[in-house]
Amino acid sequence: MSTLVSILTAATIAFGAIPYPDIEKGFNENDAKHIIKSSNQKIIINIIGDEGVYSKTQAELILQNFFTKKPSGKFRFIFKGKETAEGTFAIGNYNTNSESFRITLQFKPNSHNSFSLESLTIERN
Repeated sequence: MSTLVSILTAATIAFGAIPYPDIEKGFNENDAKHIIKSSNQKIIINIIGDEGVYSKTQAELILQNFFTKKPSGKFRFIFKGKETAEGTFAIGNYNTNSESFRITLQFKPNSHNSFSLESLTIERN
């Protein structure tokens, strides 16, 4: 019985891949569009305490502005949470020559059986 429950639970939360490679590539190439393309129509962005809910176009501009001010950083994920029916999250570090930032990403399941970027937070390390 518990095997059947495990299989049904796994089938219920079996979503498509989380766009980790796209996000990592976007940060390493300072390409906001590459990161934001995996979001819903609205995304919560918090960059060093400045938070808001933005459309994809606005979010790209805001994130690109961050990259203009903090260019040529190196990004890597340091934690990827467990995928559940409610979503998941991941944490990464973005390091420039002079500063280090903690990146927290929240993902929610979408109607296409995959995950969309729900929020992005950038904090100084």
